[in-house]
Amino acid sequence: MEKRIVIFGAGGAGREVLQVIRDINAVRPTWSCEGFIVDSEFQGVPSAGGLPVLGNIDWLAANPDAHVVVAVGASAARWRVVQRIRERCTNPFPVLIHPRAWLGTNIQVGDGSVICAGAMLTTDIQVGEHVHVNIASSIAHDAVLGDFATLYAGVHVTGNVHLHDGVEAGTGSVVIPRCVVGHWAIIGAGAVVTGEVTENCTVVGAPARAVKQRPEGWQRA
Repeated sequence: MEKRIVIFGAGGAGREVLQVIRDINAVRPTWSCEGFIVDSEFQGVPSAGGLPVLGNIDWLAANPDAHVVVAVGASAARWRVVQRIRERCTNPFPVLIHPRAWLGTNIQVGDGSVICAGAMLTTDIQVGEHVHVNIASSIAHDAVLGDFATLYAGVHVTGNVHLHDGVEAGTGSVVIPRCVVGHWAIIGAGAVVTGEVTENCTVVGAPARAVKQRPEGWQRA
């Protein structure tokens, strides 16, 4: 029996997640996707991807058996949405892995995470909750990705790397072996991380250098 699922967020990320669900179903019917959930200010948009916008978090609270995946691209914004859902709702968060992603042995993936087409994860990797691994990204052996981490398209995380909670790695960025990136740090597009990145720091360039330091707890704002 197919399980009910809705997508929080009806923008580009939401439509991409819908495609992941449709491609999963094309291989093995798994999900009955009913539509999108949005914040109240976006309810003027009646549909997305051919499916209706069902309502806001009130809809989730009234349908606790429906799984919900939070399709919000930025780590901090996704964290805020998940906190609001957890405060009011008991809906389960699914794991979505595209059938054309390749996962090796001993890969752990937390609730609410999405792994897109073309992603490659080799072996002995931990992926936390509500992580987004976008198209054509790779994660090598013994890497750890904390909750709410985001790898945009074409990111390469090499062996023994640790990305702490909330880290965002911009499109085409690279993290070389054994680097540690602190909580809620941001790696700019195309950057090459060759050393430790402190928490709440933004780095850009090759090799990556710090350009901004955010205050502790900035993701809550």
